[in-house]
Amino acid sequence: MQLERSQLVKAYRLMRTIRAFEERVFTEFEAGNIPGFVHLYSGQEASAVGVCMNLSDADRIGSTHRGHGHCIAKGVDVRGMMHEIYGRRDGVCTGKGGSMHIADFDKGMIGANAIVGGAPPLAVGAALAAKTKGDGSVAVSFTGDGGSNQGTVFESMNLAVVLQLPVIFIFENNGFGEGTGHDYAVGSKDIAGRAAAFGMPAVRVDGRDFFAVNEAVAEAVEHARAGKGPYTVEVTCKRFGGHFAGDAMLYRTAEERERTIRDDDPLKIFRAKVVGAALLTAEQLDEVDSEVAALIDDCVRTASEASFPTAADLEKDVYVKY
Repeated sequence: MQLERSQLVKAYRLMRTIRAFEERVFTEFEAGNIPGFVHLYSGQEASAVGVCMNLSDADRIGSTHRGHGHCIAKGVDVRGMMHEIYGRRDGVCTGKGGSMHIADFDKGMIGANAIVGGAPPLAVGAALAAKTKGDGSVAVSFTGDGGSNQGTVFESMNLAVVLQLPVIFIFENNGFGEGTGHDYAVGSKDIAGRAAAFGMPAVRVDGRDFFAVNEAVAEAVEHARAGKGPYTVEVTCKRFGGHFAGDAMLYRTAEERERTIRDDDPLKIFRAKVVGAALLTAEQLDEVDSEVAALIDDCVRTASEASFPTAADLEKDVYVKY
């Protein structure tokens, strides 16, 4: 599947934005400027972007506690996200959600989720609504390798097959469920194979490679839109940092982490492919880098100057009124 140059630029801009956003969030968190905890997505950019480049605002995604990359790839406003993580009143969730609960229904982002394995049941619900309305949309859930072992995830996959729902289950296998290795915690050692046993197509792809993810998910989305039921894609990737910012990572060697950052960087791999194939120039990509850096700097500046929610805001946004 050959993408147009404008699509390639968009893909790289999204991946670079995720990386720059996460690196700056880490810096600001370390400086004490951001409340709570943050779980960063660096190293997994090709997964979120490869998936979401196949989706529209009408398609819905459910995310994880490591959700910043999914939000950005789905089109959630980066400035609004930074303000939200800073806890400011004009954040995308009025400063009350924070890092692990960003949502933007207008963009089809139904929420990052601090509950491990929380997205699949929500995505199944969204897919049931799509099938009932017949609007042609699909739903996507993102889950980590740790979350793949949750009972609610298995129930969701089974129900999706029984009802033949237009839902795609994305399992981002970054090797660690918090601090527990995938090879220990997943008995079958094969998340995609386990998903296939429920009765749906399931594939495993190299999550370092945007093109591999994008192509696999394009096929999954086409399958779901055509009314053929659910699909699973296991994306193997490597997170650069710990489970959360400040994690001592005693379960990883320094050599393994250095090797990961050196050899498994999705942005480096993307640049090498598109420049090597003369699809884009290094100068074009460098220009994107500069533009993104300026955007993130400005987002931090405005977030640090923005207002916090007031006491009068306390009871707002608590209950939905129909």
